[in-house]
Amino acid sequence: MRLGLACWSFLLCALLLFMIAYDGGPRKITITFGRDIELKKVSTHMQNLETDGHILHKITQSKTEEDEEEEEHEKINHNHMDPELNVFFTPKDLKIGNKMPIYFAHENISASPKFLPREESEKIPFSSRHLPSLLKFFSFPKHSPQAKAMKYTLKHCEFKAMEGETKFCATSLESLLDSTRKIFGPSEFSMLSTTYLTKSPVSLQNYTISKVKNISVSRVIGCHPLPYPYAVFYCHSQENDTRLFVVMLEGEQDGARVKAPAICHMDTSMWNKDHVAFDVLKVQPGTSPVCHFFPPDNLIWVPLSSVL
Repeated sequence: MRLGLACWSFLLCALLLFMIAYDGGPRKITITFGRDIELKKVSTHMQNLETDGHILHKITQSKTEEDEEEEEHEKINHNHMDPELNVFFTPKDLKIGNKMPIYFAHENISASPKFLPREESEKIPFSSRHLPSLLKFFSFPKHSPQAKAMKYTLKHCEFKAMEGETKFCATSLESLLDSTRKIFGPSEFSMLSTTYLTKSPVSLQNYTISKVKNISVSRVIGCHPLPYPYAVFYCHSQENDTRLFVVMLEGEQDGARVKAPAICHMDTSMWNKDHVAFDVLKVQPGTSPVCHFFPPDNLIWVPLSSVL
């Protein structure tokens, strides 16, 4: 398979090989759309999401009156907010020596769903219209947490792009690279991701900014994994709307060193007013740029020339 980009980065090569790797023994699944596909435990991860998946928990939890009261309390008391929301900041926070609490999830990436080869993923409909048949295909009950997660992912991928935004959902490595190539054109591209330079068991701690590098790019593509039986990445890009930085961080609690890409969205006027970032930063749409760090399992694609 021709990937269309040079493996100039060991990290990228390792990632690409990892994401098309399969787990153990095969499992025969007969699809209801008239084809037999040899898959290898594609739904193992989803079976465990009910207890292990934070994203799925956020999707499926039902709110009681007590929950709503607690949410209101959290809005008043920022210290009690979801720790995973400690990734948002504004450009004025990005100063050497500045200290801020940041959450970096410790995900077991080896246990995450893997990409299917394109020829297999294309045989499986990826549409909310086919959700009932998909649930039968993957043997998930209609009202199960896994079913709600699949519905969320399909609907999220079907949302209309904002003005000036390019978005896509990739269900295979080939489609991820092809869609990225369409955005960047003939230019080669590179991948960035959050990297622990020293190991740390701590997810949330105060970090001191030790170095900030501004990456001059006209376009950035951010890709985020979504819950599904096999790997699905939601990717989006806003032309001339973002500033990209690579930030060196040092943990206050254990001295952990993290190299983390961060994006600042300069124009938030078109964002949903209920976006969680506005609540965290106490700003309104269009009044302030919104910046955020990326979890380690997210991908950022940039033109290769920008990181040489």
